[in-house]
Amino acid sequence: MPQEQYAHRSTMQTSEGPQDGMGNLRITDKGLKLEGDSEFLKPLYAKEIRSRPGNPLYFQSARNVTVNILNEKTKVLTRLVTGPQAVEAHSQKFEVKTLSGKLLFSADDNEVVVGAERLRVLGAEGTVFPKSIETPNVRADPFKELRLESPTRALVMEAPKGIEINAEAGSLKATCRTELKLESKDGEITLNSAKIKLPNLPQGSSSSAGSRQKIYELCVCPNGRLFLSQAGSSSTCQINTSVCL
Repeated sequence: MPQEQYAHRSTMQTSEGPQDGMGNLRITDKGLKLEGDSEFLKPLYAKEIRSRPGNPLYFQSARNVTVNILNEKTKVLTRLVTGPQAVEAHSQKFEVKTLSGKLLFSADDNEVVVGAERLRVLGAEGTVFPKSIETPNVRADPFKELRLESPTRALVMEAPKGIEINAEAGSLKATCRTELKLESKDGEITLNSAKIKLPNLPQGSSSSAGSRQKIYELCVCPNGRLFLSQAGSSSTCQINTSVCL
């Protein structure tokens, strides 16, 4: 029969060579040992593949290298494909851990988790988040600036227990093109500083033509607008109500 003829021919070739294998292939008490470069034209089934101690293990292909994990019904559960343009991993969950077992990165259909103590983005354009981001802390590297920007839409920061913006060794600047609003629905707004400057407030007309004193009274319009009125012996805000129009 063809199968017995093939087995007989293989035995004849083996008996003429070394008794522990054929060519670069050796049979040891731990399994098969293959030395040098080898090419497998059909599938290779093995429980374990490893290199010689101290030497790397190479897998080389003209197109790609695919590693599949199958179940008892030969259905692919996990697949790793290394191709000429990308490395793809197909599985229900992808994890990267340290040697001690600490989780560094994981991804599944529901979320992506970064377990490292610090996430650094080195790109010149930073990081783009098309949707919301949730984090307890956002900070820049030491001596570097932190910039949060939305080029074409709004930037919203929300927290149920409060938001703190702190610049311990520098200044804090807020700039906008139209209006800057500070609103407190149930509490108050406190400006706690030894000096508070409002350099561009509008000024009302002088209370008297001969007065040259540079002492002003701070006035408030019914709509909340602030303006300056040159101080007199009594309040001069009523004289300059035209500023409120």
